Amino acid sequence: MNETHPDPDPRQTPGLEGGNSVPPGETPPGESSTPAGAPDQNANTPSGWGPAPMIVLLVLAVLIAGFFLAYAVAL
Repeated sequence: MNETHPDPDPRQTPGLEGGNSVPPGETPPGESSTPAGAPDQNANTPSGWGPAPMIVLLVLAVLIAGFFLAYAVAL
């Protein structure tokens, strides 16, 4: 079985100093599998309020306004 690893071998990677640090002016090796594993960010975006919660909130607002109107008339 021939298995490849995405991480480079530090002993064979050019531009690395002792302790696996990158000297100034060098660019570290890029990650090969990072973009492939990221989920699609636009897949589950919410489209806003549905009609049922809006109707419930509207009915509740009308009932509260009616209560205060009836209370003001009763004074």
